[in-house]
Amino acid sequence: MEIIGEDLTGRVRALKEQDGLGIYLCGGSKLAGELLDEIDELVVKTYPLVLGSGMPMFASGFRFTDFALESVRTFGNGVLVRTYRRAAPAEAQRS
Repeated sequence: MEIIGEDLTGRVRALKEQDGLGIYLCGGSKLAGELLDEIDELVVKTYPLVLGSGMPMFASGFRFTDFALESVRTFGNGVLVRTYRRAAPAEAQRS
């Protein structure tokens, strides 16, 4: 685990150029919004429970960013885990 205090985007870009495992982002909507251009895969977990008004996934202003559904896992308790990959330019133009 590494905690990054400054030049977050630069550090993520440097890590993406290295061989090894992927990068797991955990830090909330503000962090995800700052790194949206660097995200190649989204894993969205949905629970069948409402606990108030919720929070945005990306707190960075609104713009279209295309991702394509890659897989869906369902569980007996109603939980869904959906995996999306960043859409290729040709895919993005068709949607």
